[in-house]
Amino acid sequence: QVQLVESGGGSVQAGGSLRLSCAASLSIFNFNRMGWYRQAPGKERALVAVINRGGTTNYADAVKGRFTISRDNAKNTVYLQMNSLEPEDTAVYYCAADRGIAGPYEYWGQGTQVTVSS
Repeated sequence: QVQLVESGGGSVQAGGSLRLSCAASLSIFNFNRMGWYRQAPGKERALVAVINRGGTTNYADAVKGRFTISRDNAKNTVYLQMNSLEPEDTAVYYCAADRGIAGPYEYWGQGTQVTVSS
């Protein structure tokens, strides 16, 4: 069974940084794409960033220039470096993985809370 375990969330003041990690229970080469989503209170879950097997990345407009997604194949881990955090970034952040190239993600982590105070 595939497991994705997020870590690195916490509380930070506006302008600060956090790095989220997502450790997979198997080689991430099994997944064509891995992504980070977030869900703020009262809002729908939304895509933050995605990275594919080849290393191509895409970001939501709200985080471009501030967040960076990366992968360490040797550690079976995907990261989300978050800089210049804003209160609007407060949410539960989820890691997701999929063997396909489109459609709903197959596997999800349990989520990690990120809280940014002004």
